[in-house]
Amino acid sequence: MAHHLTRIKVRGYHLDLYSHVNNARYLEFLEEARWTYFEDRADLPAFLASGIALVVVNINIDYRHAATMGDELEILTSVKSVGNRSAVIHQRVALAGSGRLVAEADVTFVAYDSKQGRAVQIEGELATLLSGLQQADATA
Repeated sequence: MAHHLTRIKVRGYHLDLYSHVNNARYLEFLEEARWTYFEDRADLPAFLASGIALVVVNINIDYRHAATMGDELEILTSVKSVGNRSAVIHQRVALAGSGRLVAEADVTFVAYDSKQGRAVQIEGELATLLSGLQQADATA
């Protein structure tokens, strides 16, 4: 299975005073791609009903090239690593057509149990899901 692909077209409201995508917008683009990743690769409604949420605790973004109005961005999303208490999703943003790298991000998240009100170990079905995604993404 290939890395998950999400496409986003840059609109005027994404731009800053310098006519390129504002750095804060990339957080929204990356989040959109993560949501579609899990919608397409997992039973998202069942997961959400479980009371466990994947909560972002750290994001590291490297900006490489400015994107401007009308550009179409391709965001590749994959599970990079899965630990006992956290996991990392890697995301790569590129210009459609040329493949030119716009930005890369590593997003670290924990499993948050809303019933217990705290982060919990990644285990059971969630661990199986994330490990399966990681393996599938690694062989792509």
